[in-house]
Amino acid sequence: MLNIPTSPTPRADSELQFDWVHVTHGGTPAFVETYGFSGSQNVVNLEGVLIRPRNRPSRTLHVFMHPSSTLQLLPVPRAFAKRGAHVLCAGSRYARNDTAGVLENVLVDLGAYIHYAREVLGYDKIVLAGWSGGGALAMCYQAEAERPSIERTPAGDAIDLRSARLIPADAVIFQAAHVSRAQLLLDSIDPSVLDENDPDRRNSELDIYDPKNPNQPPYSADFIRAYRAAQLHRMRAITARVKQTLADLRSRGTGEVERGLITHRTMADPRYLDSTLDPNDRRPKWCYLGVPETVNNGPVGLARFTTLRSWLSQWSIEDSRGDACACAKRVSVPLLVMENSADDAVPQPHSRMLFDAATTQDKTFTVIRGANHYYAGQPDQLEQAMRQIFDWSGARGFDVGS
Repeated sequence: MLNIPTSPTPRADSELQFDWVHVTHGGTPAFVETYGFSGSQNVVNLEGVLIRPRNRPSRTLHVFMHPSSTLQLLPVPRAFAKRGAHVLCAGSRYARNDTAGVLENVLVDLGAYIHYAREVLGYDKIVLAGWSGGGALAMCYQAEAERPSIERTPAGDAIDLRSARLIPADAVIFQAAHVSRAQLLLDSIDPSVLDENDPDRRNSELDIYDPKNPNQPPYSADFIRAYRAAQLHRMRAITARVKQTLADLRSRGTGEVERGLITHRTMADPRYLDSTLDPNDRRPKWCYLGVPETVNNGPVGLARFTTLRSWLSQWSIEDSRGDACACAKRVSVPLLVMENSADDAVPQPHSRMLFDAATTQDKTFTVIRGANHYYAGQPDQLEQAMRQIFDWSGARGFDVGS
């Protein structure tokens, strides 16, 4: 086992080295799905940032990827590097715009980065650092790398992950992460909407932001059951409309193959307003994007703008393959699951759901008390999280600096 210090003194950002990483892989999409130079010329261009402490080599690379975001400016990846780890913040082809995001394509993108890390950068060990929305992605990637099964997207487009030669990682960290984008949306979608084309037509008795709603926090068990059933009903209705539209487009045999989709009011989890539901240390009447009522119909809400294919791949609870709990049953490498007890983005049960579903013989569960999703204004909680991650990594022989 490597003798790795578990609590080195954190370095300032000036002692970190940031290198732009450009990875390409072939792609022949049936049509252009993202604006710009990504897939339109039969090649997918990916951009990432490699963050390393200066003059401190390592044989292990921690790879962060989010389906639709870039992570190099956030506290967690930098905290890894300040403690001595080498970190790759890998952007997918849908970085900063998940409108057309197809999970299966993101898995191919992540695989291209891991090939690059092994074959070009020369790292011996890869740890998938699945923070936030990257947690389910990491679990899905590892499951497909160990036991590939996907041959088509949920929309029926060919994508053979059996022949993609995905390289399995050597461990997975599931940190402050939800179990799937589809489950997160199901938890949060507003069931009061009566007309998908008119968000002002609502059932007031299901509108948790309507002060006239007779159902107020703390909510009754009967109301929560009705609310959750109505959420699922709305999700299924949208999915049915998406599938019918795709079928109609295909039946025409024309060049029209895809459409955009707007889904209004998608940030209405009753847990935002009722802290007695799945209680933890989270701030009441708040979510990671701000005031929930404002976010509910704002431009950055979950699944606000998507394509038909993206809805099925990312957001449909019945169709998306990004279910971390299902994927965890196919993962054999060491797994660290970390819950933040004041998380204002990830519902409290998700971390435990993932841990309970995992079948690997080496799995660890830990809780960072009082930590919010981003560790915003919380250097002590961030330090505690890093200490536990580095202790766990060192105990398994991963080189986080020499």
